[in-house]
Amino acid sequence: MPEKIIVRAAAVQIAPDLTDGAGTLVRVLNALAEAAGKGAQLVVFPETFVPWYPYFSFVLPPVLTGAEHARLYEHAVVVPGPVTEAVAAAARRLGVVVVLGVNERDHGSLYNTQLVFDADGTLKLKRRKITPTFHERMIWGQGDGAGLKVVETAVGRVGALACWEHYNPLARYALMAQHEEIHVAQFPGSMVGQIFADQMEVTIRHHALESGCFVVNATGWLTEEQIASVTPDEKLQRALRGGCCTAIISPEGAHLVPPLKEGEGVLVADLDMSLIVKRKRMMDSVGHYARPELLSLNLDTRPAVPMHLAAAFPAADQNPLDHLPLERIRDEAADADADGDRTPDQRVAVLRGPAR
Repeated sequence: MPEKIIVRAAAVQIAPDLTDGAGTLVRVLNALAEAAGKGAQLVVFPETFVPWYPYFSFVLPPVLTGAEHARLYEHAVVVPGPVTEAVAAAARRLGVVVVLGVNERDHGSLYNTQLVFDADGTLKLKRRKITPTFHERMIWGQGDGAGLKVVETAVGRVGALACWEHYNPLARYALMAQHEEIHVAQFPGSMVGQIFADQMEVTIRHHALESGCFVVNATGWLTEEQIASVTPDEKLQRALRGGCCTAIISPEGAHLVPPLKEGEGVLVADLDMSLIVKRKRMMDSVGHYARPELLSLNLDTRPAVPMHLAAAFPAADQNPLDHLPLERIRDEAADADADGDRTPDQRVAVLRGPAR
């Protein structure tokens, strides 16, 4: 019998420091040490946790968000940079795989970015949320297909999506088709109310069942003081409560530990990797239960870039036909011989090249 493989996973639900990105980083490093002390081999943090999720954009009109948006730029994370170096060092020292959500700054744009660090500190994946949701479109740019991939880590094959990307079935299927074993989900938390938590729970449990993988989900948390700092309007403050469901789900869609829906804490559960085969033996949605000749996914994994460099004209010493495939050159030469026209054709001579 093969050796039984158990992975201990931790999902962190804590509050960020809404005044200082460095303060949030300290909380991340402290939580990492706490989770590792409980034997965790995988530690997951909430969506864009460093420096903080832009809660202000959900409750304030755009005309009033300029100062907070600029402050988010000031504290945002550059990849690679000091924040990634600190988290990588902690992952390496503690021997844990870390999945961290950050606001990434890339020159003049911000992105909702998920970072996967392996247990040796290597940054295995940097992916950006492909479509920011509703108010988030005023804050973040769009990601691309280059990040829709599963990576090999010390705890197995890990894939990740952020928040309502889980409502994009093709994005989920892209990871399923790459045979993810542990799926990381990240949500902001402290938003919308209980209905958000309920919908989140349905979503992550369904993905676990459909993918036949474990799901580790982390949501953020805001204190009452932090909520008041975002907006003094008590009516708007109601939109910044609830919506938390930090959870760890088995491939059979069951909670491995009770979910955390209020307050701060760290959930820890053991993932019995044999449950993946147990589930997929019955239903493998990208294997024996799939019908790729009827339904399949086309994924463009090319990074989206704003500029492509190409020479407008060939160099002076370059044969203008050098870029043509050899087969096409031969075909055109053969056609010229077969058409019965014996008129000297300098083009054919060029195609054939010098005598050898």
